[in-house]
Amino acid sequence: MKKLAVMAAAVVAMSANVNAFDVDTKYKQACAACHAAGVAGAPKAFDAAAWEARMATGMDALVASVTNGKGAMPPRGLCMDCTADQYKQLINHMAAPK
Repeated sequence: MKKLAVMAAAVVAMSANVNAFDVDTKYKQACAACHAAGVAGAPKAFDAAAWEARMATGMDALVASVTNGKGAMPPRGLCMDCTADQYKQLINHMAAPK
């Protein structure tokens, strides 16, 4: 019985790691194609000045923009499986200077 409990705990721990959201990896997979170079008016990632006015509109407005699409950015950007919370993490990641 003790071995079963240890195995169950290990499976839960591994599952949590598999499902963890790595914001930098997701940025590179889904956002960098446009935001690394500022393609089609996209604010450049890690350029605080490029994000300042956008961040002033509030996070809800920014999440709505990415969810619905804006300008050349299609709805949901290139992250079709992202949640609203993950979009917030990605926006904060890109808006922060490096």
